[in-house]
Amino acid sequence: MIKVMLVDDQNLVRKGVRSLLELSDEIEVIAEASDGIEAIRTIPGVDPDVVLLDMRMPGKSGLDVLQQLSADGTLPATIILTTFDDDDLVLAGIKAGARGFLLKDVSLEELVGAVKTVAGGGSMVKPAVSQRLLKGLENLQTNFSSLDRPDPLTDRETEILRLMAGGYSNKEIANSLGVAEGTVKNHVSNILSKMGVRDRTRAVLKAFEMKLL
Repeated sequence: MIKVMLVDDQNLVRKGVRSLLELSDEIEVIAEASDGIEAIRTIPGVDPDVVLLDMRMPGKSGLDVLQQLSADGTLPATIILTTFDDDDLVLAGIKAGARGFLLKDVSLEELVGAVKTVAGGGSMVKPAVSQRLLKGLENLQTNFSSLDRPDPLTDRETEILRLMAGGYSNKEIANSLGVAEGTVKNHVSNILSKMGVRDRTRAVLKAFEMKLL
């Protein structure tokens, strides 16, 4: 069972997302928070597998939540809930440690799929969601630690990087390519090492910046 926490100041949004998630027998909503302060206080204690996080909230914003929990080392896998007007915040949130984003009018299939993907170690940096966000990703000047000139990737590593950008987990990539999951993990480790980044999301962002994808 995947444990999910909802963070949004709009009660109707939380109720709507909860009602969708409750249709899945693989997901359990274990907690909710109506603002960033409550989220920062609650998340470490309930230890969710995935957090669905609004960015625009009174008091402390979703970005504040990401930055604080990331600094504390208590940030779970987090998906930003966004609208088309939140491009800059989404980019800042991903740089702060979020695994990706979803639009607030997401369908049941997309929502459940995203939660499963992120819970399984994947990311949701999917450029098809917003052309403007894609443009922002392509022009993004990353401010996290990485190599200015990453070592060249092999054809297989580039293929896996594309699948990582599509939000696929190691297991899904392995099934797609017909190889062992351990082989994919090794390739992912090599990709992170060559690009000088610490996680998959930063690898994807760096790849967009370097126009490798």
